[in-house]
Amino acid sequence: MSKYAYFLGCITPNRYPGIEVATRKVLEVFDIKLIDMKGASCCPAPGVIGSFDMWTWLVVAARNLSIAEEMKSDIIVTCNGCYATLQEANYFLAQNDELKVRVNNVLKGIGREYKGTVKVKHVVEILEQDIGYETIREKVSHPLEGIKVAVHYGCHYLKPREIRKHGNCEQPTFLDKFVTILGAESVDYKHKMMCCGAGGGVRSAKRELALEITKEKIDSIIEAKADCVVTPCAFCHLQFDAGQVELTQKLGRKYEVPTVFVTQLLGLALGMSPEELGLNENRTQIESFIKKLYGY
Repeated sequence: MSKYAYFLGCITPNRYPGIEVATRKVLEVFDIKLIDMKGASCCPAPGVIGSFDMWTWLVVAARNLSIAEEMKSDIIVTCNGCYATLQEANYFLAQNDELKVRVNNVLKGIGREYKGTVKVKHVVEILEQDIGYETIREKVSHPLEGIKVAVHYGCHYLKPREIRKHGNCEQPTFLDKFVTILGAESVDYKHKMMCCGAGGGVRSAKRELALEITKEKIDSIIEAKADCVVTPCAFCHLQFDAGQVELTQKLGRKYEVPTVFVTQLLGLALGMSPEELGLNENRTQIESFIKKLYGY
């Protein structure tokens, strides 16, 4: 059985525990166990912290990485922002020995040391590369036939390209392939590669602007007649789910496209119930998606 140190971040445990539950459950099917990272903090967020205080951002990230190093396990994340911070901190410190020494001089004060011995992987990478789509296809017991999915990749998963190395960051297809392997249809839509509206500190500092971006994105998903939007990121998940509630309250028009995390979608295709996967914890309704899936 493979093991990973699970970096939960902030949003998953505090707002969407269903993401954690679904991720643990589906990876167990493929003999992958996730271990808690005791003492881990916020990653910290690349937009809110990294944009204003690069040094604090780097030291805190290195501290989190050092926890996984003690565990002798590579890290798995379920948030694109956490992925960006931890992977980029790892990258910068690997490129600059002087910076690594400076960071470790600070960490020494709390009895820690960053060595650069672990990799940071997104759950999508593990599904695609470690497990493999064909292995996943063989395990699908409840194909999601008739379901139209709007795939959202998210900004931080794809860029910067020289660090992420996921191929074509402008026209990616790996999540679309993932959706089709589960038996669903990935629908194209106008603003597919657009930001969810939350990233870069926009939701925190410019809530109205964040909602304008989300509205434009969701409107194009509605136009494409998708049954749900699927995300690989807890923060994007929050923006689509809670953001639609905010849009409904603000505009007086119902915004209720079901928001589903990638491992929740996989869990459904593996025969797990919506309740097992935490889908009932969303703020935006999920009933229309579930009814179509099960033919109610």
